[in-house]
Amino acid sequence: MPPRTERQQADRAPPAARAAKDAPPITADTARTLAGLFAERVARTPDALAYRQFEQGHWQDYRWRDMAEIVARWRCALAGEGLAPGERVALSLPNGVDWVAFDQAALALGLVTVPLYTTDSPGNVAHIVTDSGARLLLLDSDAEWAALRNHGGALERLQTVICRHRSSAASVDAGLTDLGAWLYGADAARTADRAVDQAEPVPTDPDALATLIYTSGTTGAPKGVMLSHRNILADVEATMQRVPALPEDMFLSFLPLAHAFERSVGYYLPMLAGAAVAYARGIAELREDLLHIRPTTLLSVPRVYDKIYRALQDKLGERGIKRRLFDAAVAHGWRRFEAAQGRAPAPGVMARLVGALLHRLVGRPVLARLGGRLRVAVSGGAPLSPTVGRCFVALGLPLTEGYGLTEAAPVVTNIAPAGFRPGFVGLPLPGIEVKLGPAREILVRGASVMAGYWQQPEATAAAIDAEGWLHTGDIGEIGADGQVGIRGRLKEIIVTSTGEKIAPTDLEAALAMESLFDQAMVVGEGQPFPAAVLVLADAPWRALAAKLGRDPDDAAALTQPDVVAAVQAFVDARLADFPRYAQVRAVHLTRAPWTVENGLITPTMKLKRDALTARFAGALEHLYARPRPRASR
Repeated sequence: MPPRTERQQADRAPPAARAAKDAPPITADTARTLAGLFAERVARTPDALAYRQFEQGHWQDYRWRDMAEIVARWRCALAGEGLAPGERVALSLPNGVDWVAFDQAALALGLVTVPLYTTDSPGNVAHIVTDSGARLLLLDSDAEWAALRNHGGALERLQTVICRHRSSAASVDAGLTDLGAWLYGADAARTADRAVDQAEPVPTDPDALATLIYTSGTTGAPKGVMLSHRNILADVEATMQRVPALPEDMFLSFLPLAHAFERSVGYYLPMLAGAAVAYARGIAELREDLLHIRPTTLLSVPRVYDKIYRALQDKLGERGIKRRLFDAAVAHGWRRFEAAQGRAPAPGVMARLVGALLHRLVGRPVLARLGGRLRVAVSGGAPLSPTVGRCFVALGLPLTEGYGLTEAAPVVTNIAPAGFRPGFVGLPLPGIEVKLGPAREILVRGASVMAGYWQQPEATAAAIDAEGWLHTGDIGEIGADGQVGIRGRLKEIIVTSTGEKIAPTDLEAALAMESLFDQAMVVGEGQPFPAAVLVLADAPWRALAAKLGRDPDDAAALTQPDVVAAVQAFVDARLADFPRYAQVRAVHLTRAPWTVENGLITPTMKLKRDALTARFAGALEHLYARPRPRASR
């Protein structure tokens, strides 16, 4: 049966939706494996909405019954490859139904999925495909394969390379298989059908390897994190217990499914709950998709919330009636939120009336830009600025923050929106132990902790000790209420020549709140004070250059004393609340963004500090050799 269009879905009678709403979540014990989870979801709510994605000019709906038919077709094609359970298959696709179908088909055959970022560099992709020993590779376009072929010697273990889209007939290659022919070709169908007839039933071993997810590689080559079905299901079930998803929820998925956070919480968790997922068209269309889909659940990284916050601040300006109303709405909203948590006195009648009016004038329009019906908005993947978190909560966004890492499948802590505290990332999930080790390193133990790193026993032993504690490398604190705070990375802590220890990520997060800066890296190891390399945002830089009478397109302007001093004033203002020893006292300015393509950030937007330090080595040496410019405010 073909998938239904959005209009057909809307016109459909409601009994299926009611049945889905009444169905309880699937438990990890019932599912046993991720393939078992999918099979159980199809069996329980076959007519409920599963996915929605944009195709050929309109939004297309897929029920669980539709998905079962699609996955069966993919499973047939994969079975025709003759791969044995445990062999690895890799995919590089945008989020969507095909991603889900490939993953579920592979899992049903006992294969191990290796997800790849579509934005990753060809060299990094080649490393992952080679290191994992993948036998089959699914790519979105022939352009990706053209780039990868330069690493052909490293890809010789591949048995099949499948391409979803081709730019021209000239791209036909003996080593490249067309997806349509692979899925639906007559010869392929006959071969696959015979293979499926002889295939083993869906695997039921929860401890079997389900996926290899490679780390971001900020300090070296990425390592393959080995996660079993039990690891992921235990984490998803625990996350559901803390912040439940509902069958009537609509998720909007835009973070890459190659990211462990999106995959577990934005894909397997909705499947567990029976919720639906809509796949955003892309970051460029995210604003329109939020308004059209009107999600009830949103998973995001701090960078998205930061951008919305900065856009609001830039639009409001520094003074005027709109600025005063906004600031008043945030102040009233935050007092109301703290009172609800028992951390502040309850507001009086007049304060409640004023707060309600301010919310109607300020908070509600902001929330409307996010669709207007969010029940849960999650921030994960990196620490969220307390300033940004406090602002959105005060405006009425049901925001929560969690902490995790790929090695823990990935969620370790979270909290319901009512318990959110800016600067903290919630409580350990049920069944997960967290404690602080030497140097306040966060240690984690539980069923979701990985089996280890693929073919790296020494790295595994260094990460997981004899008592089963995963050493995260993150520095933390545990508050009186048990909530965990993230205070930096052990490997990233800067120790100045005066012996002061500084977490650069805290300074970088504060600098990111300034609209003049698109990106920032703070340095200072072994130096007398911290310094920063700053990527200037185009429009704000042009405005500042005009104010200073400088040509914004003249590279030499970035080193002029008046320009450097003016930028330093912005830096000083943003870091005013930090201790004196942590103040950034010198800056190097650049306009070229740091991207995955130029090897300076990872696909998850983390800084590759070694690469950046090498890139700006000369500039940094000069920075510490010159006196700090005096800023005039």
